[in-house]
Amino acid sequence: MNFFFAALGVLGVASSGPLIAATLGATSVSALAIAFWRNAIAAAVMATPTLVREPGQFRKINRREFRWSLVAAIALALHFACFITSLQLTSVAAATALVCLQSAWIAVFQLIRGTRHRWQVLAGLGIAFGGVVAITGFDLGSSSQALLGDLLALAGGALAGLYTLAGGKARQSMTTGTYTTLCYGMCAAFVAVMAVLSGQPLAGFEAGGWLGIAAITVCAQLVGHTMFNHLLATMSPLLVSMIILLEIPGAALLAALFLHETLPAGTYAGLGLILAGLAVVVLGQRSGRGTRRGTAPGEEPPSDRPLVELGTD
Repeated sequence: MNFFFAALGVLGVASSGPLIAATLGATSVSALAIAFWRNAIAAAVMATPTLVREPGQFRKINRREFRWSLVAAIALALHFACFITSLQLTSVAAATALVCLQSAWIAVFQLIRGTRHRWQVLAGLGIAFGGVVAITGFDLGSSSQALLGDLLALAGGALAGLYTLAGGKARQSMTTGTYTTLCYGMCAAFVAVMAVLSGQPLAGFEAGGWLGIAAITVCAQLVGHTMFNHLLATMSPLLVSMIILLEIPGAALLAALFLHETLPAGTYAGLGLILAGLAVVVLGQRSGRGTRRGTAPGEEPPSDRPLVELGTD
């Protein structure tokens, strides 16, 4: 049964890029409208059981929890703005692979903050960013538009890493339902402000556009991420983290099948390097956690959360 849930989860998250690209290309839906409705609907879905079971949870939110949730919400809003826009400029496969580097960015942020990683993690980062160079190099040779899309997806991955780290701070004392409701709700509000400032509509779309928004929300957000949340209760975080990496080849395959997307051989090589590098990062982080006995004075303790978190896309 776990295999079925894992396959469903991978299919859900891998469908995000192709569904967004198809919706943007075939309807009048704007990039920020997708981000807004996806987060607004998710906030409503997560709020319902929390309000039914523990209606007083939202009154207990303190300043620290609100501050970290706010940082996470802003990072998530900017992440969606960057990633969804990138899908209009570059290939689905490249955008998905580059935004999935959030786990590598988390490791980089931890390095900046003084966390010591094993050499396997550093080697994995080098391999993954070698894949970035390959993809952006080939896109630079094809068009400046594709390169801009790559850079936006890369920024989206960094913002997703920041969102994960800030969310981890907030969730130290918040329930999942309370945090996700607050974070998704504030994210939707920030996206709405960005939409107004940029002149992107949030409504008034044709039926096909609303169908696309619904498909993105259900497949990627509610089905994909829910399946991985379920698997974390029955499988090791390491195995779940490795399974999530299948989003990269999964999105490339779906884009090739349904959007008839073809890429240069060098770009596929870059996708492979990113996938291999992230796998090494996950394995290296996990093995390091098992061998480290203590923390040196002044050194940040290693996180007990996997570097590859449940994705945002």
